[in-house]
Amino acid sequence: MAQLFDGRATAAAVLQEVTERANTLLSRLGRAPCLAVVQVGVDAASAWYVRQIERTGHRVGIAVALHSLAGDCAADAPARLVAQLCANPTVDGIIVQQPLPPQAPLQSVLAALDPRKDADGLHPYNAGLLAQGRTMGFAPATPLGGIELLQRSGLPIASQHAVIVGRSAVVGRPLALLLLAQHATVTICHTRTQNLAAITRQADILAVAAGRPGLITASMVRPGAIVLDFGVNDVDGQMTGDVAPDVADVAGWLTPVPGGTGPMTNAMLMRNLVLAAERQLG
Repeated sequence: MAQLFDGRATAAAVLQEVTERANTLLSRLGRAPCLAVVQVGVDAASAWYVRQIERTGHRVGIAVALHSLAGDCAADAPARLVAQLCANPTVDGIIVQQPLPPQAPLQSVLAALDPRKDADGLHPYNAGLLAQGRTMGFAPATPLGGIELLQRSGLPIASQHAVIVGRSAVVGRPLALLLLAQHATVTICHTRTQNLAAITRQADILAVAAGRPGLITASMVRPGAIVLDFGVNDVDGQMTGDVAPDVADVAGWLTPVPGGTGPMTNAMLMRNLVLAAERQLG
């Protein structure tokens, strides 16, 4: 039976460290470090995530300021808002909630974002630094949380074969780069990968971020493998991952859903925010 990662306890440890750094910033800045959240339109999942960010920020001494625009706003309105927030010296970090309306594609909004305030690590500049293996940029919070879980659990990454199912710019691709930086051998799979099970069974570390509930079953997992489930799916009103329940009978370690990688995302976002504030202070 798999040993379950305790994402909540690990996130609490990270947030305790963030709280100490936020308190130091409070004394240096004369105000709490501030994260601005840009939300365009109404989306239930996005609204839930914003509430979680606000609660976490209050807990650790970080001000979270929500800036909302209507879904039918002008095409350039989100980018103009982001540019204004970047110019505001009391805003230390910014995240742009997705989805965005079709008239305002994400890349056009990110183009207005100062990479130094990119708390979610999505700006092309930060993505490029990550691709080059350079550490001075920001990486997306969700894959960072997965790496943190592995490291704080004392599990090996170097020389391990990591298989990632999912290639999004938010989780799959940056996770691959983070694992490479830790000297893992990385294989990326996706919806068009043939013989997926044959590849996933080779994994020492199997990370799943495909957005398909129950995609990975026990027969697709090598006995004793470490399985990171980044999936968040609503199935009949219940949150489920991309990994089927029977994987727990085979894996050595497994992130539960909920309570695994999810709590780590907020914690790493807050850590990115204090890092951005510290760097801007010099």
